[in-house]
Amino acid sequence: MRKFIVIGDVHADYPTMWAALRSASCVDAQGQPTPPLLQGLFQVVFIGDLVHPKSVSDYARLIGSSDFEPNNTDHLFAAARAQVRELEKLQAFQAQAPQAVHFILGNHDDGVLHHRYVLSTAGGLTHNEFDPERGGVLLPDHLRHWFEGFARELRIGRVQFAHVGPLPAFAYYDDLFYTDSAPKRWWKETPEYVMMADLAYGVYGHTQMHGGIYLDEAARFAMIDALPDREYLELLIDPARHDPLLSVRAVPF
Repeated sequence: MRKFIVIGDVHADYPTMWAALRSASCVDAQGQPTPPLLQGLFQVVFIGDLVHPKSVSDYARLIGSSDFEPNNTDHLFAAARAQVRELEKLQAFQAQAPQAVHFILGNHDDGVLHHRYVLSTAGGLTHNEFDPERGGVLLPDHLRHWFEGFARELRIGRVQFAHVGPLPAFAYYDDLFYTDSAPKRWWKETPEYVMMADLAYGVYGHTQMHGGIYLDEAARFAMIDALPDREYLELLIDPARHDPLLSVRAVPF
């Protein structure tokens, strides 16, 4: 049996992310992995989207400014630099406990690798800081290599961790993904997908949950893009069992 701590979409809110890890006893006061994490008793899963703040005010906070102009190349450089600095800390954290810290590739993580699509918020804020063709800079090679190693899903027995949802197509960020409404709406319209995939439980992000983590007991899944609400997901899993999930709860911090 192991405890899994799952962190929802970060979107460059690194202070809240680290606060969640400290609350879950995965990181000590000096920012180092704790003994339970180093021993593999605790497992940390990041559900994807480490980059791209969700609003202008979040960008301004990231760069330590009172304002952020999305078309200002100096502001874009500052936003990229701040994220690179924090991503390097996160990469070093994983390197100390590589068997216990897992990253799922989110569509925003994929976006900074390939630049096939201009990603934006519902309010029209575009994320250009890692796109040289739009005034940004490339993600440094060592971080690109790290991102390229992120999994599209993690399975522990019959428990699935994925960025968007249970279908394999949801893990590939192509034209269909960005034109189809299903990646954002499946959890409301077709929650039976989880059981149809013969999963005991599913843990997903991508769609922001306003008001905290959403737990669907009947359909056996959790939607955890709720870091702004200061919640993470905790699961106890015994992968040797046919139904490996022993408990699941949303934890405030």
